[in-house]
Amino acid sequence: MAKVGIIMGSTSDLPVMQEAIDILKGFDIEIEVDIVSAHRTPEKLFDYGKNAHKRGINVVIAGAGGAAHLPGMVASLSPLPVIGVPVKSRNSIDGWDSVLSILQMPGGVPVATVALDGAKNAGILAAQIIGSSDKCVLDKILVYKEGLKQKVIEGAKKVSE
Repeated sequence: MAKVGIIMGSTSDLPVMQEAIDILKGFDIEIEVDIVSAHRTPEKLFDYGKNAHKRGINVVIAGAGGAAHLPGMVASLSPLPVIGVPVKSRNSIDGWDSVLSILQMPGGVPVATVALDGAKNAGILAAQIIGSSDKCVLDKILVYKEGLKQKVIEGAKKVSE
């Protein structure tokens, strides 16, 4: 079974990252959640980045605020796709420092980047990556997207009444 690693720089990121946890659980995708600080636990970061694929992780979602080096550093060490979630933290410059730190990666070290505090979309993107080779997950994504469509149709009906 596919597995997504969800890491964040500190416990203060958990309320944002919980949305990725919840959406992936909704798709019945196994997850591994951990705190890995690029600045306070660099040895753990290196171990995680170099070995996540050996533990069966297929995609990494990394959330970080402030300087937000976690997603990029993991991407530099890992052969896995990494999705970065910029987190608006208390020491952030309105979140822009986090967005730009994750978005502006050098050539050769890609990090897919979602919106500020966009962990839900990170979870959906991870599921879509897995769904590209797992029909069971793909079918769940199709049902989810149909549900989104139906909500819009129902909302349009209420507005036009």
